[in-house]
Amino acid sequence: MNIKIIAKIGLLICFFYFMVVTLLILFSNNVTILLMDIITLVSGVYMILLVISFPIDNVNKNKIIKLLAIIFVSSCMILTNIVHWINILIILPMINNGINIPDYLQIGKWPSILMAMDYLGWGLFMGLAYILSGIFTNIKFKWLLYLFGSLCIIGFFGIIVNINLWYIAPFGYGIGTAIICIKILIKNKNNDVRPYFT
Repeated sequence: MNIKIIAKIGLLICFFYFMVVTLLILFSNNVTILLMDIITLVSGVYMILLVISFPIDNVNKNKIIKLLAIIFVSSCMILTNIVHWINILIILPMINNGINIPDYLQIGKWPSILMAMDYLGWGLFMGLAYILSGIFTNIKFKWLLYLFGSLCIIGFFGIIVNINLWYIAPFGYGIGTAIICIKILIKNKNNDVRPYFT
């Protein structure tokens, strides 16, 4: 598998992600919440694949930085998987059985333990993974990784000021990932992006 295939998979996941978000906004119910859980689980795993696929600039110099990027993106995946599996296996079935769940244990509520874990994963850890990827990679549009990583982190720390500032982060990991995938496909046509693994 090369970086071009990974980018195509990323665009497909981004398409489904935005479709599910739209459905969630229009019809907020247990079905759309479950769909959101599933696409988020898949997205977390995909982000590891994307970061791993970025070509490394100087192997001796940047191997440790790439390892740190992989650790941060893996931390994002682990946290978001814990949160959404808890929601799928515990919270949603309890709600369906008429059990009253406190807001601090629900996804989509704030303040909430589960949301804090998800924000930490997609805000801070994904942001750091993108910024570190910009440092170790040799792709010509690495500035986009710095930009989208910074948006994730700004959204994460923005929660301290106003919860609505969190929505800066999805521009980084959502729209940003789609743009990165498009750039990879465009550059790959010109052979500007080397496959990292085959």
